[in-house]
Amino acid sequence: MEEEIMGMMIGGLAIVCLFIGLPWVIFHYVTKWKTAATLTQSDEKLLDELHDAARRLDDRICSIERIMDAENPQWRQNCLPGRTESRRLLADEDLRHG
Repeated sequence: MEEEIMGMMIGGLAIVCLFIGLPWVIFHYVTKWKTAATLTQSDEKLLDELHDAARRLDDRICSIERIMDAENPQWRQNCLPGRTESRRLLADEDLRHG
């Protein structure tokens, strides 16, 4: 009789550990992992600097494209030999308005 009670207690403890303890441990460490995976202040600063640099480069490219368009309106067709208008990645309108 005592062996049956002891077996039931061990079985109950195993079920509790399996269905309550294990998920709790997993969720605990997943939560810790998610909070540790956030950006640091230096990462955010670097991203802001990279965004500013990309914006400045985009402005420079637009300026160069305007100068090239003023000097030679057909320069886009000349810079990619063998590329027909239907096979181009971006249409000329997309480049001017983008």
